[in-house]
Amino acid sequence: MKVAVFKQPGQVVIEDRDMPVIEKSTDAIIKIVRASVCGSDLWWFRGLEQRPANTTVGHEAIGIVESVGSDVHQVAPGDFVIAPFTHGCGHCAACRAGFDGNCMNREPGANPGYQGEYLRFTNANWALVKIPGQPADYSEEMLQSFVTLADVMATGYHAAASAEVKLGDTAVVMGDGAVGLCGVIAAKLRGATRIIAMSRHEDRQKLAREFGATDIVASRGDDAVAEVMALTDGAGADAVLECVGTELSVQTAVRVAGAGAVVGRVGIPQKAKMNTNDLFWKNVGLRGGIANVTTYDREVLLQAVLDHKIEPGKVFTKRFDLDQIQEAYEAMDQRTAIKSLLVVAK
Repeated sequence: MKVAVFKQPGQVVIEDRDMPVIEKSTDAIIKIVRASVCGSDLWWFRGLEQRPANTTVGHEAIGIVESVGSDVHQVAPGDFVIAPFTHGCGHCAACRAGFDGNCMNREPGANPGYQGEYLRFTNANWALVKIPGQPADYSEEMLQSFVTLADVMATGYHAAASAEVKLGDTAVVMGDGAVGLCGVIAAKLRGATRIIAMSRHEDRQKLAREFGATDIVASRGDDAVAEVMALTDGAGADAVLECVGTELSVQTAVRVAGAGAVVGRVGIPQKAKMNTNDLFWKNVGLRGGIANVTTYDREVLLQAVLDHKIEPGKVFTKRFDLDQIQEAYEAMDQRTAIKSLLVVAK
């Protein structure tokens, strides 16, 4: 089968590898229909994160169940599914608490390989999310939205849920990548009436407004803080969605938060330490982490897409065949695409 393989920073290729097989009774084999490149993939693509050469890559996809292990009963061959990157088991303490992103029974190294024709998916009985019908029943736009439910839409929602966005809130969204833009969708879905998107790029600003942003702040640092404070009459935001992970972004998020607000942090941390004193002096909370994809998809997001309440698939601004994997990565690396879609099977 064809699958994307990391060679070295800046280089991803398609190779022929053996078909995956059922290794555990809780496994499923998925035939991938659509996959995508994630902003977090750019970390190792750019050489900012170490990754062993010749490893398969990718962690966002939708597809058709080909076969299942003996302990998989909630899905069956032929089912159309979302393949969340989190692989929650559904029965450990973390999953029962609604935090399948922190599943205690997640198999190390199980995620890679989504950017390929077939995938061995672990903890398949609970983690996979069934989509009604078959791919042919949906428009291409709907398929794209389903792909976002494997990660970025759920991660954006996790930022909003962690920040405790509620009806009538003013929310600030840090970051205009796919996750940040999905954070705008999530903030609106949870009832925020004012959404301030921090974005410096015109194409992303336009999409943020389409998704529900009421204001755009293009500045950074002190200037950005001053603009948000002016927009909120000095009060700051009720909730802040931090979708970048840099030290500056986290610092700014805390500074634009109002007294008693919560910063929902989903940007992958890029610094091991941070000064928490500013949180103390403003009574600001900080929470977040890995998204609970299966939980959010089942409780909120899949139905919202099916009902056309949200259209997160619009974050895909370029599409590629699997054989064009290098171009798909380069488009995101060079910011000519907000997010790259991979069309694996018709």
